[in-house]
Amino acid sequence: MGMRPTGGMPQLSRRAKIFVGIGVALVLILLIGPRLLGTYIDWQWFRSVGYSSVFTTQLWTRVVIFFVVGLVVGGIVFASILTAYRTRSVFVPMSDSHDPVSRYRELVMARPKTFALVLPILVGVISGLVAQANWQQVQLFFNGGDFGITDPEFGKDIGFYVFTLPFVQSVLTWIFVALGVSFFAALITQYIFGGIRLASESGKLTRAARTQLAVIAGLFLVTKAIAYWFDRYALLASDAKLPMFTGAGYTDIHAVMPSKLILLAIAVICAAAFFGAIVLRDLRIPALATALMVVSSVLIGAVYPLIVEQFSVKPNAAQKEAEYITRNIDATRDAYDITEDNVTYEDYPGVSELNPAEVPEDRTTIENIRLLDPNMVSPTFTAQQQLKNFYGFPQMLNLDRYEVDGELQDFVVAARELAPTSFTGNQTDWINRHTVYTHGNGFVAARANTVKAAVGDGQEGTGGYPIYEVSDLSMQSQIDALKVDQPRVYFGELIAEQSQDYSIVGGPADADPREYDTETERYTYDGADGVPIDNWFHRLVFAAKYGERNILFSSAIGEDSKILFNRDPRDRVEEVAPWLTTDTSAYPAVVDGRIKWIIDGYTTLENYPYAQRSELDSLMSDSVDAVTGRPLPSKQVSYIRNSVKATVDAYDGTVTLYEFDEDDPVLQAWSKVFPGTVEPKSEISDELRAHLRYPEDLFKVQREMLAKYHVNDPKDFFTNDAFWTVPSDPTVETDKNQPPYYQLNADPETGDPQFVLTSPMRGYDRDFLSSYISVAADPENYGQFTVLRLPTDSITQGPQQAQNAMVSHSDVSTEVALLEQYNKIQYGNLLTIPIADGGVMYVTPLYTERRSTSGNTFPQLSRVLMSYTDKNGDVRVGYGNTAQKALAQIFGSETADMATRPEASGGAPLQPDGENAAEPDGTPELPDDAVAGDDDAKDDDAADSAASLAPAPTGDEKAAVENIDRAIRKLKSAQTSGDFAEYGKALEELDEAVAEYEKVTGNTGD
Repeated sequence: MGMRPTGGMPQLSRRAKIFVGIGVALVLILLIGPRLLGTYIDWQWFRSVGYSSVFTTQLWTRVVIFFVVGLVVGGIVFASILTAYRTRSVFVPMSDSHDPVSRYRELVMARPKTFALVLPILVGVISGLVAQANWQQVQLFFNGGDFGITDPEFGKDIGFYVFTLPFVQSVLTWIFVALGVSFFAALITQYIFGGIRLASESGKLTRAARTQLAVIAGLFLVTKAIAYWFDRYALLASDAKLPMFTGAGYTDIHAVMPSKLILLAIAVICAAAFFGAIVLRDLRIPALATALMVVSSVLIGAVYPLIVEQFSVKPNAAQKEAEYITRNIDATRDAYDITEDNVTYEDYPGVSELNPAEVPEDRTTIENIRLLDPNMVSPTFTAQQQLKNFYGFPQMLNLDRYEVDGELQDFVVAARELAPTSFTGNQTDWINRHTVYTHGNGFVAARANTVKAAVGDGQEGTGGYPIYEVSDLSMQSQIDALKVDQPRVYFGELIAEQSQDYSIVGGPADADPREYDTETERYTYDGADGVPIDNWFHRLVFAAKYGERNILFSSAIGEDSKILFNRDPRDRVEEVAPWLTTDTSAYPAVVDGRIKWIIDGYTTLENYPYAQRSELDSLMSDSVDAVTGRPLPSKQVSYIRNSVKATVDAYDGTVTLYEFDEDDPVLQAWSKVFPGTVEPKSEISDELRAHLRYPEDLFKVQREMLAKYHVNDPKDFFTNDAFWTVPSDPTVETDKNQPPYYQLNADPETGDPQFVLTSPMRGYDRDFLSSYISVAADPENYGQFTVLRLPTDSITQGPQQAQNAMVSHSDVSTEVALLEQYNKIQYGNLLTIPIADGGVMYVTPLYTERRSTSGNTFPQLSRVLMSYTDKNGDVRVGYGNTAQKALAQIFGSETADMATRPEASGGAPLQPDGENAAEPDGTPELPDDAVAGDDDAKDDDAADSAASLAPAPTGDEKAAVENIDRAIRKLKSAQTSGDFAEYGKALEELDEAVAEYEKVTGNTGD
């Protein structure tokens, strides 16, 4: 049979080739250029912060994985195509009207090398790109070690499951991909070149084609058999029993696991059948083997376990699953670090016959009742401590503690940051935005249990505002621990709020300082961080990055210029430690005279055997990054440790990572990957250690686990009856979990204040309080949980019930209704406080904010609400403009007096003398003779729960109503005029008028 020469592919003209080449080059530039630019900038940034080894280790790991996987997968596909081509039929009709693939054969033969390389290269590149994203998995495989804990089923160390097994499964996946693509590549190649002829009457498969396809199919089944073997281990982290528990249950152990071994044997037999087809030349055997494999997978792998589950396990689930629930309980406690070594359970009645005055340590708790809500007072900080419109504070402030005159006190703290979103007018000009306004100024703190004066006590409208301690360029705090040597803030959360958060500092050597410090002073940054832009290449690079031509042509940039970017503290930590998950809250602290951001870093795993798996974002649903809108970590975890404490210097951006959990095997593995990047725990200074908090996000995860895994009996666990639930936050309208709160409570043994993170827990589908979880944050007993368990028949109110009782109380509802006519009412954090050696008290501050169309208003602490359930189950409500007054209504004057700190070092809230009370925009000092509350709370009658809120009435009911009307008119007039002094006077008159009305009508809330 003659062969007709191929017509070949059409040829492009020279001009067409030039245009095609230009088009391809432009596409490559658009695709690769930005990535290369970003890589170069990242390299420069990592060098500037001293973590270049992190960048190079990541880069080379990704590159090696890309080439290894790409070459292996692409090489296998290429070998398959090449084998099919070389073993093609000798005589192939090149043109036959009955041959449907002749035209394709001609195209391939015209460019055989092109067609042989395109598919392998494409598959190899795609595989390499996908595989390199799992660089962390590869590094953990090569650097992971043992946990020292073995699983209860196979007796293997946990390290095998979290470091080795994921890598092995990933390798098997890529082998499947390579063999699968190779099979189809060989099939198509053999078909094109006649190895498979479907057009003939009986069809035909050449020996070469049969041998190649059989070998590939046999290797695929051998790989599948190996995968079945490792699938048994993966069952220990199975989700089949969710939401009950994670891990292998009765069905997995007694049905699924044996089925894996049976399928393994069948896969080996089927592989042997395919290999046998090479010699036997009978395709019926591998065909039958394929059918056997498919049917066995369905019947043995799916139907049999389903039958066992439905007819054996479900009717007897409590008994059948008991052993595996116990495994889940033990593993979860280990994985989430809530074992008996860290958690102490104590029975707690929830009610008490004692008065707090009879419990000495309650003095510490009462005098440290926190009234300032850090999530509420940011507008107040801004209004009174902003200084300039381009400064600002985050919408959510933070809590920390400092030692003052030998006593521990908690403070609401914030750095006064640069707020680029507040720039107006000419401030938005590029020169001003990026070279003049470059940094914030100072550290601001306010005593968390104290305000300037009580609203309604004659303080000319200044009451209810924080008492500030400020350290900035113009002043230093009176408290030594809050004094700052370098108050400039170049790195922070607000600074990074805009997408282009860069600042250019420095300039020509002979230029005057340009950066704004004060009205009369300018400054030039001299910190360590910053990428030099002292040459045209770097200026061109960053001009391209930010799309800003001014970087190229501005005369403000000179030989000493640097560019500062990546200025969010959390972003910086995540960049230098990509293996960490950071807490959603970064908080500033004064450490060794410098402002430093402290960030908690977590190591996590998602396949810890038998440990409960959960979604981080769902457990942290009440965490809000109001500044950046940063999404919560959306990853599944079954293991978490606060293994790293990180600091970022607010001035020069220095990032320091400190080892915190020395026993964490995951941290140990990453320390091998990036040696020298994490400082040993011994390098944490005492001053820094004093400001380390127990992280909120970790606590939220652990309290969710404790809600279920405090249960020891698997039968109780199965029924859910003994579970707890995180209460919803009663102070907000949305149905979000109540966040945990930092408090200064008394140490039960010493009576000294201890900084703790706390959360109440309600019963399962019940609103009554079931438990109270607290964890210590002080260095002496950091991380030790105390869980107070109330009786199962407890009638102690939960947070929702307590809030309802307070706001519906007659005294409260009457006055709040009046206040709401001209003010926005906001309730601060509802604190749950164990008190009186068995009792539970709830405290929430009430903030008022004047309604105004101008928006120039901010919250003012106006009232304090308290709730307490006594031994008879009766609910007592306290309400007043000071905590002392509210306490007097519940417990009497003796307990109320405990709210006064000795030597006037604090109080809840304090009330300075009128002439010493600072104006809202000042920076006051705490007067030496300050006391908590006033003499009304010290009367003998205050022992009753119906203590008065104001002096005795002076008129009849009609006159009292007229007084209320008159006070409301004055309040409205002062609100309209914006006169704060008159507004304060009117509010005081309204307090007195309401109290007078209650006296006349006898409605005192008894």
